[in-house]
Amino acid sequence: MKTIAIANQKGGVGKTTTAVNLATALAASGAKVLLVDFDPQGNASTGLGVAREARSPSSYEILSEPERLQEAVRPTMVPGLSILPATQELAGAEVELVGAANAGGRLRAALEGATGFDWCFIDCPPSLGLLTLNGLAAADRILIPLQAEFYALEGLSQLLRTVEQVKLRSNPGLDLAGVVLTMYDRRNNLSEAVAADVRAALGSRVFETIIPRNVRLSEAPSHGLPALLYDLRCPGSEAYLALAREFANMV
Repeated sequence: MKTIAIANQKGGVGKTTTAVNLATALAASGAKVLLVDFDPQGNASTGLGVAREARSPSSYEILSEPERLQEAVRPTMVPGLSILPATQELAGAEVELVGAANAGGRLRAALEGATGFDWCFIDCPPSLGLLTLNGLAAADRILIPLQAEFYALEGLSQLLRTVEQVKLRSNPGLDLAGVVLTMYDRRNNLSEAVAADVRAALGSRVFETIIPRNVRLSEAPSHGLPALLYDLRCPGSEAYLALAREFANMV
């Protein structure tokens, strides 16, 4: 199983949208995929139609009871895609784990019990706290969704420094899967400038596929559906299908 943490400490960059739709696209291609919702907001769970009252046991419980992983993982409406949902209780884990044994490696220990999957995606919260550090410690690679805006590069450099710290302290095998540009507006000169700067800095580590700003991507979660099921032919869905093909070849 290849484990990919999807992370960016900045919120609103399309992180969960990328997690849900990339996982959906790979499952549609025949892969067995596990999506770990590791954000207390539970947006990935909502985006796959998992009702809040049906989310226990969740990713919160498996941090203290890793043997419950198989019980917590459940199938979704997408054939081949399973989810480990999140509840608001996960927010308390940041405090509860401070000073605990193996505080940064709890998720990795739990995922050792995951079997039968080709891919595991971890939707990390928009912060660089203990939950995100658990996600990075459990991952083989990190995928960074990056909004095409001015402050994006500043946040990217901070995140890459954190990745280096995780490599030194807990996960020497962690590598960068790549950066995917999201919420891209071709009518905006700033989007083109940011894209050029990111490609100049990271070269081939930036995916060729660009995710456009698309209203159908925003609407889909309110219907409890991945965009690929909500509107397969919209530009956002087509972009995520292209990203999945590129991702599978690169990673």
